[in-house]
Order: sequence, then structure tokens, then C-alpha cells
Amino acid sequence: MTTAAQPTCDLPTILAAALAGTLTEAQAAALPALGPEAVVAFAMAVAAHMAARASAAASTPSGMKPVYEKASADKRRRRTPGAKPGHQGSRRKPPVTIDHEVEHRLDACPCCGGGLQRCNGTRTRLIEDIPVDIKPEVTEHTIHRDYCPKCKKHVEPKVPDAMPGATLGHHAVALSGFFHYGLGVSIGQARDLLGGHLQMDVTAGGLVSAWQRMAGALAPWYEQIHRQLLDTACLHADETGWRVDGTTHWLWCFCDRNTCFYMIDRSRGGPALKRFFDEAFEGTLVTDFWAAYDAVIADDRQVCLPHLLRELVKVDERNTTPEWVAFSKKLKRLLRDGIRLRKRADFTPEKYRSRIDLIDRRLAALATATYDDPDAARLAKRLGRFQEYYFTFLEKPLVPPDNNHAERQIRPAVIQRKNILCNRSAEGAEVQAVLMSVFRTLKLRGHDPTRTIAAALREFVMTGKLPPLPGPAVAGG
Repeated sequence: MTTAAQPTCDLPTILAAALAGTLTEAQAAALPALGPEAVVAFAMAVAAHMAARASAAASTPSGMKPVYEKASADKRRRRTPGAKPGHQGSRRKPPVTIDHEVEHRLDACPCCGGGLQRCNGTRTRLIEDIPVDIKPEVTEHTIHRDYCPKCKKHVEPKVPDAMPGATLGHHAVALSGFFHYGLGVSIGQARDLLGGHLQMDVTAGGLVSAWQRMAGALAPWYEQIHRQLLDTACLHADETGWRVDGTTHWLWCFCDRNTCFYMIDRSRGGPALKRFFDEAFEGTLVTDFWAAYDAVIADDRQVCLPHLLRELVKVDERNTTPEWVAFSKKLKRLLRDGIRLRKRADFTPEKYRSRIDLIDRRLAALATATYDDPDAARLAKRLGRFQEYYFTFLEKPLVPPDNNHAERQIRPAVIQRKNILCNRSAEGAEVQAVLMSVFRTLKLRGHDPTRTIAAALREFVMTGKLPPLPGPAVAGG
């Protein structure tokens, strides 16, 4: 008579089965018989394995984690919807005009079907919707050609509603361009939007050609945006990867509060910056710690403090030496002291001169000290290199302590990069830079991009010149 083979019950086999998730009841029951030392060794090995898994999970990007592995949000920290008590709420403004008025009244009770006694009570409800049957307007233009005896040639009037030789009007081209370059919608999705609800059937090639003509007409605005940023008092700069015909390029973003300029270049260093800065910059340049910005001749600079704070937190996760912990703590406190000082309601550089000088001395002490820890020595070297650029925002109240504005302006380009997969040619990259800059600038200045561009193109067709680039819109105007 044969008996079933008993599972091996030595410590290595039990431990391997536990880590693999195949531990049987018999193996678990046999563990105490191996002695207290075996139980302790088993528990320590399992704990080390779980810690390693947790560390690996912590370093995995959030987008690569399965949903079921992500921790639920702490309910105690969730914000309640709406404004804080005592604050004025915000909601969409009611329509200015009412196009239709419809009355609704019941003939019988919806519950029992009985008759109703008429009353004078009413209430109103506003509903905004888009008409179902939106159709494009097709206009046939009859253009008379007449002979000029003085010039000895036939002449004809210009048609202001479209570019010469084009069959798509300015508003259709501007709207489709805003879909693609302003919102990051792909060409196929832009065609679906136009051909679906708007019932305007267009081809991909037709859209691309129309956008190229629009970019050529708006080139003076692109140059005007460039010149205005060179004259601004506080300029933010950032860059991100881009592809042109499969080759690595870089999309540069230069902006202030109401102007944004994009530039696609093969270089991520000095050549690209020389293309933008054709002379010394007389304002304050706000950037991260990318070394290429050191080549810019600027009146002053401000480096992004949140970049440094995030790096300190990241190093804290792997470096727990006493010297690093002390260095990190001092530097974090110093940076946060500067930010808190700037946030004071009564802050002026003159009023808090002694506090600013104290912060500068604390920074110099951290930068010039000697450290054995490699991370502390590396960050101290960076402190010394950018020492005069950390607290520029305390000397110039219009300068922020971070480069968040440039990162917010470059974010739409990053989203577009995922949707449209960049550009297939150098000409496409140039059109991309021009139209993204114009659409983004108009949006920052509070203008409707499609209407503003359509009106400008009408004037361009009639006069051959664009009107000046609109300035910031007056609030409520």
C-alpha cells in the first residue's frame, strides 16, 4: 500500500512556499516544531520581503500602478464642495438674452390623474443648449471684374471672408486650429468635431493647408509676442522634449502673466537660447536649475525653490545619515522662512531689510560649510553656485519664488504631445510654434481666440496687414 508523499517541512522549503504564496496547512503546522529560532527566522524573512515589496511599490509611478493597489483617499482630508463659510460663491453667470420662452402646465395631477385647481404660482428655469441642426453657411460670391483705362488692366474687389483661393472661411479655420493647437485635439478628432455636430465635411490635408496659411498670416503676431517678452520685467522659461519627423527636438516656453511664446528647436542649450535672446535681457529670468540658462545675460535671475525642496524630500527617502538630516532640515527651514516672509501682508524689502540680510547670511553659511556626506556636499555646491539667485523674490516683489507659471503654460504642450504625436516636418513644427503661441497668448489675455483671429484675418485679406496684437482685456469690459 502506497502513501501520498508528505510535503517537505524544513525551514527553507516552508519559507520559499510562503514567499511564493503556496504555503500549505501542513507546512504551516510544522513550523513550530522546528524550534523558536526557526519561527523567528521565518518571521524576519517574511517582514524583509514585505518591506522590499513596499519599497518597490513606492518607487513605481502612479500611472503604472493598478487601481486596486492604490490607497483610498483619506476621508478626513477631503474638502467639502463649495466656497468656505462666509465667502462669496462662484457660479456661471446667467445668459444676458433669452431667445425663446416656453410655458409648461399640467392638465391633470401626475399622481392620481385628478383635476387641478389653477393657481398663480410660477417659477422660471433657464436652459442653455446647442441647436441640433447646426449647418454651415455656404455663400456664393459673385465677383465683378472691371477694366481700369488708367492702369490698363482688369481689377476686382477682394473677398474678406476667406483667404485668397480658400473655400473655408476664417471662423472655420480659426475654430479648427483652436481645436488642434489650442486644445490638443488630433486632426482626426478635429474632423469628427467639424463633420459630426457642425456638419462640415473637411479633409485632413485641407485642414493642414488652411492652418499653414493662417500661420503665415499670423507670423507678425508671433514676432510681436517675442519682442514683448524681451521687454517684460519678469520672464519665466522652461523646456520639454518634442519630436520632429522622429528626431528629438525641444519645445521651449517663454512667458509672463499674459503672454506666451513657444519655440521648437533641435538644441536644448545655448544655440536655442541665443535664438530667443538676441541681446542682453534687462528683466528677471525665472528658471529651474538647468545649466543652459547660465549662458543668458540677464539683469537678474530667480531659481525655482520648489524644485530644490522636492529634491530634498527625494533624498530624505534614501539618505538618513545624521549630517544629511541636519543639512536638509536647515535648508528646508531657510527656504520656507524666505517664502513665509514674502507672504506677509505688509512685506516690503525696506521694512524687512534686516530679516532679508539674516536669510542671506544663513544661506552663505550653509553654502560655504564643509560636508563629508556626498549629498550634502553636492547641494552645498549648488547653493554656492546659485547663491545670489535664491532670494531675488525678496528684493523684487513682482518676482515669484517659483517657476510654476512656466510649468503651467508648458503643460498644454505636454498634453498635445501625447495626443498629436508632435510634428512630421520642420514646416509643421514652425506652424505648431506660431499657432500655439498666438492661441495661448490670446487666451491668457482674456480674448476669444477664434473670433479675434477671424476678425484679424478679415483685415489682413483687405489691407494686407494684421491689426496690432490685442492687449489684455479689461475685466468686465
